[in-house]
Amino acid sequence: MVIQSIELQNYRNYPQLVVEFHPGINIFYGDNAQGKTNILEAVYLCGTNKSHRGSKDREIIAFGQDEAHIKMYTKRDNIENRIDMHLKKGKSKGIAINGVPIHKVSELFGMVNIVFFSPEDLQIIKNGPSERRKFIDLELCQLDRLYIYHLVNYNRSLQQRNRLLKEAGDRKDLLSMLEIWEEQLVKFGKPIISRRETFINQLNPVLTSIHGKLTGGKEELIMMYEPDTELEQLELALCKNRDRELKQKTTLSGPHRDDIRFIINGVDIRTFGSQGQQRTAALSLKLAEIELVKQQIRDVPILLLDDVLSELDSNRQNYLLDSMKGIQTIITCTGLDDFVNHRFHMDHVFHVVQGTVTKENKSG
Repeated sequence: MVIQSIELQNYRNYPQLVVEFHPGINIFYGDNAQGKTNILEAVYLCGTNKSHRGSKDREIIAFGQDEAHIKMYTKRDNIENRIDMHLKKGKSKGIAINGVPIHKVSELFGMVNIVFFSPEDLQIIKNGPSERRKFIDLELCQLDRLYIYHLVNYNRSLQQRNRLLKEAGDRKDLLSMLEIWEEQLVKFGKPIISRRETFINQLNPVLTSIHGKLTGGKEELIMMYEPDTELEQLELALCKNRDRELKQKTTLSGPHRDDIRFIINGVDIRTFGSQGQQRTAALSLKLAEIELVKQQIRDVPILLLDDVLSELDSNRQNYLLDSMKGIQTIITCTGLDDFVNHRFHMDHVFHVVQGTVTKENKSG
């Protein structure tokens, strides 16, 4: 799987841009706030329908414009595809695959599999549970369309139930409707819990192996899934907590409150680990994600690295750079020194200055 090129129009600081990617290593370098990350964001948006920054469509459209367009050309098993995105202020974005509009986001997932790694990901272990749920959900949505179906319907049911909890009060006519949405939460919540558990069980041996190599065999890292409610107890928990939920006006049980623990040599590093342990574990997690995607799709994902090398020491830089072999990678950085010092081969190098992208003839 490779991305052949991307075309941007009125996208953030790019009035017009066409970039052709090499199937190997593509590096975009330049000072901060020049537009490097915007290119990664556009690629990620075409693969997941989301900005990795959490930006809304209207924030992505260039200042003073009403619309933005992205075209991304991909190739897999000698089959070429085109993903078109039309972003409009005040309206839902339009998405087409090979010129045919799609009506469900689930049709987009799997067209291109992406692993995104940024400095913020190094904080995934010590950040809040929502970040770790986001990691699971984004990966599973790319790998499993049935998971998307369950997740979308669970979130919709959760919103409806929370709205009822806010409006219910003493209105018994609304209270009777809570049971309807509880049935939906159970129906869609159980397969989410089950799939997340399977995903972590599949990821664990890969994660443990990579982390062992990164630490010279000194540390054993495992992930532990912490479902807020066990699969068979979900229905009971929703009924049991109803009075408390009516007071707090929100749903207190379910997979929307799940978490993951990271254990090194028997110690929970979220609470007791050093910053170095947490960062190394986060790197292991991203590298394990790449390997698991390879196994699941029998192909290689696209790797996006947003200025992450500067956050790693020499040993971890070497390991990450070695892991890129055979994977199309798009990297942003402020300079090329790290790659030159490591004698790292650079296939395409682009210099980004104030929204102007210039291809250079450099290799290491």
